Amino acid sequence: MTGLSHPSREERGSQPMAPVVDEQAGSAAMPAETMPISRLLADRNGTASEPAAREPGLPAASGGRASAANGGAQALHAAEGSASPCPPALPGAPESVGTAAGATSSSHAGRAAATAGRCTRFDRWLTRAILRRLGWPAIAVRLWNGEVVASPGASSPATVELRDRQTLLRIAWQRELGFGEAYVDGRLEVPDDLVRFLECVGRCAVERHDPSPRFWKELGRACVRWWRRNTPARSRRNVHHHYDLGNDFYRLWLDEQLVYTCAYFPSPNCSLEQAQTAKLDHVCRKLRLRPGERVVEAGCGWGALALHMARHYGVHVRAYNLSHEQIVYAREQLRRQGLQGQVEFIEDDYRAMEGKYDVFVSVGMLEHVGRAQYAALGRTIDRVLLPHGRGLLHSIGRNWPQETDRWTARYVFPGGYAPSLREMLSVLEPHGFSVLDVENLRLHYVRTLRHWLERFEAAVERVRQMFDERFVRLWRLYLAGSAAAFSAGSLQLFQVLFARPTLNDLAWTRAHLYADPPAADEPPCSPATC
Repeated sequence: MTGLSHPSREERGSQPMAPVVDEQAGSAAMPAETMPISRLLADRNGTASEPAAREPGLPAASGGRASAANGGAQALHAAEGSASPCPPALPGAPESVGTAAGATSSSHAGRAAATAGRCTRFDRWLTRAILRRLGWPAIAVRLWNGEVVASPGASSPATVELRDRQTLLRIAWQRELGFGEAYVDGRLEVPDDLVRFLECVGRCAVERHDPSPRFWKELGRACVRWWRRNTPARSRRNVHHHYDLGNDFYRLWLDEQLVYTCAYFPSPNCSLEQAQTAKLDHVCRKLRLRPGERVVEAGCGWGALALHMARHYGVHVRAYNLSHEQIVYAREQLRRQGLQGQVEFIEDDYRAMEGKYDVFVSVGMLEHVGRAQYAALGRTIDRVLLPHGRGLLHSIGRNWPQETDRWTARYVFPGGYAPSLREMLSVLEPHGFSVLDVENLRLHYVRTLRHWLERFEAAVERVRQMFDERFVRLWRLYLAGSAAAFSAGSLQLFQVLFARPTLNDLAWTRAHLYADPPAADEPPCSPATC
């Protein structure tokens, strides 16, 4: 989901990672890709037994557990004479002095220090090879000795600084995964605008795309989909990894209602709060909700949409979600707003939905379903919708099928997959649903992410106190990379409105989406008022 989401053919066909093994217990433990974020970072840093900070509501990471997801990095370190999965210290950091027999002699240490900052012809060739593979984006690479290698013809290039040769080798070998881990480790810096740098890289990837299908590419995608298939148990672990970091963390940079999906900006000058409320209304108007109707929501987040539909449109809502912390918060908001008779929040999987409904809605959940489970989602929608039913799917997407890059899949959204529009419609087509409207809100998500990133940076000291510096850098890269991906056009935001094929009570035009003022308490946001 980030601006680094441009995996290679080799990555799409890569072998699945082995489960993490608890050597003390002698049993398979949680896969690295489904561990909580800060625990993954601690394990990579070799500090799992003594984490700098514990996630609110999550147990401290236990010791004696090595991340198999870091096997590639271990292999690289082993090739360079180190068996430790921890990256060596940054240049200039003090080195430990060996006391055992065979310790490095002072003359050898002197020679090593003399060559540590040297750039060889191979280093320069490899840097140019990486730039060429990326399509010669308008960027410049400053190597560890201060030497700069830039794409030819790049005017005012965005700059990235590499701290050592190992970082260059990891990026060349592991691509997005190597870049992301190096940034989080502090081995790589982007001194200027991180979003601009990632957007330069992303635009080249979009322009160089070859849509023609290839057998090995499709086989690789099928293998990755099978390995990442989201069973109910794995879906719960994946949700826990990203969404159960503590509500206090998300309060620092989301809007007041904790809406963690693309906002809708009737005017570029709208505040984030106004735009998120406008999005809730935009969804409700598309569905043409009527008082007394029954609505089922899949993936309700902190409950903002369900409460908004009940409070302003008079419908009855049953909302499903796997995140325990989100459900607890949503139920507390439900009690405070006195809507207990209209809304029910259920901590369960979408596949467990029961009952019959007039409307199905899912905002920001399809990305977590996974391509292998689209048939199950389609069957669920078909089972719960009445003969006159209608629905809406709101999801991050792509212009063509593409697997999630390994860094995002490991550290940010395990099990996540952004579908192409064709793949999105494959949820509906087997059951004969009619597609009524498709809207792409890509640029609205760019603006939403800019707001989130700005608020995140304003609260960065608090985030650092709650977690640590590496957590801060991971989330900065995730938010900046996402903004860059939407701006570059590698990610889209689709809203698909659909209905049963026999439903004829439909709007003739889209005028109902824009004619009336918003129903919400938040002051209306429009070009005339913002």
